[in-house]
Amino acid sequence: MSTRKNDLIMFTPARLKLARQRRQLTAAALARELDVSPRFVSDFEHGRRVPTETDLAELARVLGFPVEFFTAAEPAELTEDVVSFRARAKLPARRRAGALAAGRLAIEFNAFLERRFTLPDVDVPVVAAGSPSAAADAVREQWQLGSKPAPNLVHLLEAHGVRVFSLGVDHTDVDAFSFWHEGTPYVFLNTAKSAEHGRFDAAHELGHLVLHGGGRPVAGVDVEAEADAFASAMLMPDVDVLTYVPEDPSKDQVLRACPRWRVSPLALTRRLRELRQVGDGVYRALCADLARVDADSDQARESSQLLAKVFRALREQGVTPHELAADLMLSTQELNNIVFGLVVTALPGRSYALRTPGGRTAHLRLV
Repeated sequence: MSTRKNDLIMFTPARLKLARQRRQLTAAALARELDVSPRFVSDFEHGRRVPTETDLAELARVLGFPVEFFTAAEPAELTEDVVSFRARAKLPARRRAGALAAGRLAIEFNAFLERRFTLPDVDVPVVAAGSPSAAADAVREQWQLGSKPAPNLVHLLEAHGVRVFSLGVDHTDVDAFSFWHEGTPYVFLNTAKSAEHGRFDAAHELGHLVLHGGGRPVAGVDVEAEADAFASAMLMPDVDVLTYVPEDPSKDQVLRACPRWRVSPLALTRRLRELRQVGDGVYRALCADLARVDADSDQARESSQLLAKVFRALREQGVTPHELAADLMLSTQELNNIVFGLVVTALPGRSYALRTPGGRTAHLRLV
């Protein structure tokens, strides 16, 4: 890499660190990719050295971000202490940093959306006291769901102001995560999971937003267990479950009941135990029997209604995927990773202006 002083350019060090973390690289690993010393990369990230145009082009090539990304304004801040990670095992630091970086890119994309569209207002209550089940009841009442099965969870969250994004294939070890940022709630979901798993994850992350303000540590409380209990009550309201599932049901009765709430057989069985609808012996037998059953149905994976409408509106304006990604200073693949893969399929290859005629803001109505 070159560092001639007559070739210096504008550069935002925090954006290099963000791009590196998004690729889940340590500074030493990036240095190896660039064939430079780790100190060289450290100097860039800490503002002690400014890259030349040649340096920046090489950074852009290796990290997969356009050059403009590294010269834009300071990126949004997002620290680990306000994020709730749902992972099957403890995540290595670089994996957590990569997921946080995806969250920061989503915050910037959301700012882009809010400049061009009227998005749903935030209507997510924060319940500081009471049981997870009571909190779920409070949300159901505020959202006028009654005791009927919850509809599409992603659509429901979006209609109440939650910004829902997807995790790319480089984060298959993260089930989901959520956070609040400047008064707006965000949820990230792993689209590699089954429809039932993803639906429960969405309700689980809503539980974190409602109960824990986005995952802030609560001394002496198992926040993951609380979020699970919230999700169970949110998806399977007690009155409805007790009405439709008999006491001590058979395996077949559980399997037939699952589609009503679009949950897995094991999730319904755990809910039945919470409601004392099954005894300990029946519960253990059901769990053993259901563990041998393929729990995944052919149900379609829940996706974003809001983003689909956004991309439809942009398509009607003639915006190509390349133009949209360029405006966001991302690659089309990077953008596609966080929007449920919708951008490539939603936008044809035509080219016109990005804004609506006359600069008007489009209003998105979610039902």
